[in-house]
Amino acid sequence: MGAFLSQAMAKTSPPSSRRRKRSVMRRNAAGSRGRSLWARVRAPLLALLLVGLGAGLTWLVWLDVQIRDRFEGQRWAVPARVFARPLVIEPGAWLRPEHLVETLRLLRYRKVARVREPGEYRRAGDTVYLYTRGFPFPADTAPELLARVDFADGRVVRLREALTGRALELVRVEPVPIASIYPASREDRILVRLADVPELLIQALLVVEDRHFYTHHGLDPMAVLRAAWANLRAGRTVQGGSTLTQQLVKNYFLSNERTLRRKLNEAAMALLLEAHYDKDEILEAYLNEVYLGQDGRRAIHGFALGAQFYFARRLGQLKPEQIALLVGLIKGPSYYNPRRHPQRARARRDLVLTLLEREGVLSAREAAEARGRPLGVTAKAPGGSTPYPAFIQLVREQLHRDYREEDLRGEGLMVFTTLDPLLQHRAERAVTQRLKALERARGIEAGTLEAAVVVMQPRSGDVLALVGGRRPGYAGFNRALQARRPVGSLIKPAVYLTALEEPAHYTLATLLDDTPFTVQLGGGKRWSPRNYDRKGHGRVLLIDALARSYNVATARLGLDLGLRRVVRTLQRLGLERRVDPFPSLVLGAVDLTPLEVARLYQPLASGGLAPEPRAVLAVAGPDGRLDRRYALKIRRVAEPVPVYLVETAMQEVVRTGTA
Repeated sequence: MGAFLSQAMAKTSPPSSRRRKRSVMRRNAAGSRGRSLWARVRAPLLALLLVGLGAGLTWLVWLDVQIRDRFEGQRWAVPARVFARPLVIEPGAWLRPEHLVETLRLLRYRKVARVREPGEYRRAGDTVYLYTRGFPFPADTAPELLARVDFADGRVVRLREALTGRALELVRVEPVPIASIYPASREDRILVRLADVPELLIQALLVVEDRHFYTHHGLDPMAVLRAAWANLRAGRTVQGGSTLTQQLVKNYFLSNERTLRRKLNEAAMALLLEAHYDKDEILEAYLNEVYLGQDGRRAIHGFALGAQFYFARRLGQLKPEQIALLVGLIKGPSYYNPRRHPQRARARRDLVLTLLEREGVLSAREAAEARGRPLGVTAKAPGGSTPYPAFIQLVREQLHRDYREEDLRGEGLMVFTTLDPLLQHRAERAVTQRLKALERARGIEAGTLEAAVVVMQPRSGDVLALVGGRRPGYAGFNRALQARRPVGSLIKPAVYLTALEEPAHYTLATLLDDTPFTVQLGGGKRWSPRNYDRKGHGRVLLIDALARSYNVATARLGLDLGLRRVVRTLQRLGLERRVDPFPSLVLGAVDLTPLEVARLYQPLASGGLAPEPRAVLAVAGPDGRLDRRYALKIRRVAEPVPVYLVETAMQEVVRTGTA
C-alpha cells in the first residue's frame, strides 16, 4: 500500500520538481566526470612537470659546466708577438739622423713641432728629439725618456736628456713589431690586468654601457624596460638593455644569432657567471674580450690592443678623447670606424664625452677641451700580416726546437729576434732595383729573374736581414732557405783554406799548375775541367789562382789535397748536408741554399770562428718575464792565420780578379 502510494505521488509530482531533480542529477554526473578526468590527467601533468624541471636543471647544469670549464682555464688564445732587434743609441755609434727617423716612422712615432709626449719626435738638422715610449724587455724595462741626439759624420756625437742636459750612456728605443703568430680564430688581443687600466676608461665604460654594473646580478630589468621604451618611441632599435655581463657572455660563449634560445642562454649564463665570479674579474674579462675593429682577417679585441691599433699608444697613455672614442666604438666598430667614417666617429666620441660631463666624470672644461681635439687616430693601421715572411719562416723553424705550435699560437709569448729593419729594407730595395737593371741590360722579360739575400753578423751569427725573393712580402717559396742551387766558385775558398792550413807545403806564393788535364772516372767516363776563358795559364801563384778563379789550378789543388779532406773542411765550416767526394765538388758541383753558403763564409769573416746562425734572441711570457734566452754558440773551426791568408786572397778578387 505504501509503495503504491509513493509511486502514485511520484507520478503526480509537478513538472518543476522533476526538472530540479534532473538538474541535480546532471550536476552530480558532471562532477563525477570532472573528478574522473582530473584523476586521469593529474599523473601525466605531474610527470611532464617533473620532466620539465629535470630538463631545466640539466640545462642549467650544462651551462654552468660550460662557463666554469672555459672561464677558469686559459680564457684566450693570445698570439705570439715577434719583434725586431731594438735600436740602441749610444755616443760614438754609427747612425745617421735619417736612419733614426726611419726607425721612428716604423714604430709610428708622430712628427711634431714640439715634443711633449711619448711617441713623438722632431728633427732639426743633425739633431733629433725623441720621447721614447718605454718597453718591458725580458731583462728590465726601458723607461719613457725625452732625449736629444746630436749627429756628425754619420755618428752619434752627443746623447743627452732633453730637459736637463744630463749626459746619457744609451737610449733604447722599443723594438719594431714585425709579426704575430695567430690562433686559428685570427683573434688578436693584448691582455691587460684591471689594475693597469686607467680609471677614466672604467668610468666611461660603466657610464655608457652599464651604469648599474656593481649592483645587478647579471640582468638589469629596468635597463631592458628603458631600452624597450626608447626603441618603441623611435620606431627602431636605438638602445640596448644588455648588461656588461650579458655582452661578455654573448661575445665569449655564444654566437651572434638572434633567436629566443640564444637570448635564454645569455640570460641564464649571465646569472651563473655572476654567481661564480666577482665583479672585478668579470669586468677584467670584458676589457680583454670586447671587439673593437677588423684589420683584414685579424679581429681586434680588447682595449689594450685597440689603443695600439688606433693610436699607436699603450693603454695608460691614452687621453680622455681617445678613451671616449674606444668606448664609443663598442656600439658599432665598423659603423664608427674612425679611419673610414671620421665624422660618425667624432660625433659618437663627443656624445660619450657629453655623457661623462653630465655624470660628473669630466668637468665642463675638460670635456670641452677634449671635444675640441682631433680624433688623433694614426693614418695607417699596422698590418696584421708580416712584411717579412721569409725571415719569420726562419724564426719559426728555430722556435719549433723548443716550443710547440699551439704554444706559439696561444700563449701570448713575446719573441725578440735579430732582424735589423733598416738593413732589411735596404736589402729588399737592392734586390728589386738590381734585378730590374739586369733584366733591362740583358733584354730579359721583366719579372723573370729571382734572387735571395742573407745578411749575417760575422762574429755572432745573428741573421740581420733575409729576403726570400723579388717580392719580399710574398709568403711563398722562400729561396733563401729552400732554393738549392749549384754554388760554383763560391766553394773555392774552402779548397784554398784546406791548402793554407799546411804552411809547410802551401803559401800565397806557392806556384800551382793551371794546364789542362783529364781524370778517368768509373764506367769509362772522363772529367776535364776548363777555365772560363778556355785557356791554360801554366804556372800561377796560389793567390792569383783564387783571385782569377782558375778552375784548372783549383781542381789540381783539390785532387792533390784529397777530396775527403776538402769535404771535412766544408763540414768544419758548417756544412751539414751530406756531399760525395767527386772531383767536380772542388768547382762547386754541389747544391746549397743561400743560408748554407752564408754559414760556410761565417768563419772566413770572423777569423776562424763558426757561430750558429741565430734568428731568435730571447722569448718572454706575456708579462714580459724571460722564458728562454738563446745564447751565442760559437766554436773555433780554423786557425786565424790561414783564414787571414784566404781573406787576403779573396780581397784580390775585387781588386784585380774576376769580381
